[in-house]
Amino acid sequence: MNPNPTRTLWVSIAAAVFGMVLIYSYSQEKKAEYDKRYGTSKRVLVAQKDILEMSTVDDTMLQVEEKPVDFIQPGAVENPEDAVGLVAATPIKKGEQILSTKLLTPGPNTGLSLQVSPNKRAITVPIDEVRGVSKLIRPGDRIDVLTSIEYGHGQAQKRDVKTVLQDVIVLATGTHVTNNIPRLLEKDASGKASFRNLNGDTSFTTVTLEVTPNEAQNLIYIMSSAPGSIFLTLRNPNDRARLNMGTTSVEGVLGKAELALDGRIPASVPQVATPQRPARPQPKRKSGPFVEVN
Repeated sequence: MNPNPTRTLWVSIAAAVFGMVLIYSYSQEKKAEYDKRYGTSKRVLVAQKDILEMSTVDDTMLQVEEKPVDFIQPGAVENPEDAVGLVAATPIKKGEQILSTKLLTPGPNTGLSLQVSPNKRAITVPIDEVRGVSKLIRPGDRIDVLTSIEYGHGQAQKRDVKTVLQDVIVLATGTHVTNNIPRLLEKDASGKASFRNLNGDTSFTTVTLEVTPNEAQNLIYIMSSAPGSIFLTLRNPNDRARLNMGTTSVEGVLGKAELALDGRIPASVPQVATPQRPARPQPKRKSGPFVEVN
């Protein structure tokens, strides 16, 4: 039996501390050796799982690791916010460094499908200066869609105007899409390349909208029956209200009471009193036999 257990305990603690110091010193010497051989370490972004080609990068696909500077590839991305929301131009394997050369900004090169929300559809409608707000619409704007339709035949033919869609987002004007840099590469006659700013471009004749499948079906019906009957109105980006809109007809525009949109009789329409039928004279009664006097 140990005659001095306290002394043995302190000796054991001192030996453990001395061992920890030796281990720390050894690790620091190895780190200095590796730093001298490979350089200092640096944060770099790597793929946490396989990223498929043309898929949108999100934060669940990424992780940050420390790697020696000599092992970091040129163009490696350091911060997750510089990669989230971009599109993988090529497949990226798990553990592979995220390179800026393998990422694309959503635009014509990545197609439009990546910008269409799930359960929505992209559909293109034709416009001109009058039907498209003088072509002042830009990708990312929100609009309403109205249509003017004729129906019936002969004297029964009518024309009505109806707001068929409200608060619709514009995905593209022509080939200029959302999140794309508004410029176009052009070459002159000598072959010299230059960029043309598309911020004021009005050469487009179509607008691509994001709608539900049922709304797309309705728009196709309208365009197939009356292609020039679609009109767009531009909304404030903060205005997300959807109003309960009625149908406008000629009677409503002219203020006819029976088809006024708000259901009230306009003040300009005179009220006509219903004529009263004259009372039928009652027969006079005399004593004796009944005699009717006309």
